[in-house]
Amino acid sequence: MTTVPSHRLIEANVPRYTSYPTAPHFHPGVTAETVGQWIDALPAGEAVSLYLHVPFCDRLCWFCACHTKQTLRYEPVAEYLATLHREIETIGRRMAGRNPVAAIHLGGGSPTMLKPDDLRALRRKLDASFAMAPDVCLSVEIEPNDMDEGRLDALADIGLTRASLGVQDFDQRVQQAINREQSFETTAAVVHGLRARGIGSVNLDLLYGLPYQSVETLEETVGKSLSLGPDRIALFGYAHVPWFKKHQTMIDEAALPDADARLAQALAAARLIAAQGYQRIGIDHFALPDDSLAVAAREGRLRRNFQGYTDERCETIVGLGPSSISRYAQGYAQNHPATGEYGRRVLAGELATVRGIALSEDDRVRGWVIERLMCDFGFSASDALQHFGGAAGAVLAEATALAQNAAGLRRDGDRFVVDEDDRIVVRTIAAGFDRYLAQQQSRHSAAV
Repeated sequence: MTTVPSHRLIEANVPRYTSYPTAPHFHPGVTAETVGQWIDALPAGEAVSLYLHVPFCDRLCWFCACHTKQTLRYEPVAEYLATLHREIETIGRRMAGRNPVAAIHLGGGSPTMLKPDDLRALRRKLDASFAMAPDVCLSVEIEPNDMDEGRLDALADIGLTRASLGVQDFDQRVQQAINREQSFETTAAVVHGLRARGIGSVNLDLLYGLPYQSVETLEETVGKSLSLGPDRIALFGYAHVPWFKKHQTMIDEAALPDADARLAQALAAARLIAAQGYQRIGIDHFALPDDSLAVAAREGRLRRNFQGYTDERCETIVGLGPSSISRYAQGYAQNHPATGEYGRRVLAGELATVRGIALSEDDRVRGWVIERLMCDFGFSASDALQHFGGAAGAVLAEATALAQNAAGLRRDGDRFVVDEDDRIVVRTIAAGFDRYLAQQQSRHSAAV
């Protein structure tokens, strides 16, 4: 019999743990000079991943918590692209072809706002500035309402290998409440267009916990989404953070489901997706069994970063564009979030770093434990000692105490594990290892 985690675990407000330490703990002590040294220290031949941020949309969805701004004119986008090209040149010169690029991710905002020729020019600039691995993976976040035949052709031309389509919900009342009207037919046409051009991997992003959403409406959305045969589905809980994103105040809070309703929606949607043969990946992803993400999960190679769950093996992620976050062996670094100040620094030939954090050995141990909990719902004490030696001792002692006293985590021989019924609240369990959490003043979204 399935049990339901306690409300204390379900309603806890905790980070999503796409990094550790999390972004609220970044500080200005990590400078452009610091990041330059980190880039220079990259071992020759080590593959890296690139993340390119496009901070524009042609409409502002009220549910969105991304760093973006609305524009109905293309001129600001074109100006930004010129700056982004300059940043690509600057980073490329610094890396001097020493590190092959194994993966490129275009996110936003809406990268598919870019005109077809601008998409092609961006790929040419990347190819000219970096050494590309022969099998480089290129993923793009797609807003279906942006798409036309020209953009579909351009995505194929630039080597798109994985497309991620924002769906959220197909119910018209829900769409109107979040200012995101998008028909099933529009979405289906984009999926079919991608498939016709040989794009082999398609992911659909769905949300639960939206205004006016119910188990029944969400199940209908899931059914329609499954009919498109996606390779992956991401099922995220809507993060209502109006103190962080003011446009979320446009959403009627009285129409939002409560904690019990959110949990019921998450469980119902997950059951429907799993019933169609999809393997559950971490807390919010599903993939067909032969998908690379599912294979990585079964083999214990699943990773988690600012793009969510991934099978990429790159330790280094270089973030390009305003607000983008880079991960190096030494720590995290974030570009200035304001497009104007970001542009000023880049056009002056500088790195756009505004803050970050250098990792201590304790940070590395805790980050590894949190990532393994988020990916594998458990971790091995002997693996921790093998990776980190004596530095793991204090964290393992905390794990032992948590397993004895806290709901959700238990000791099973060499392993600390989260039982299946408690996996939906693994963010709350992981928070038990976050030594920064009690120090910060920032607020977070609900765990479920």
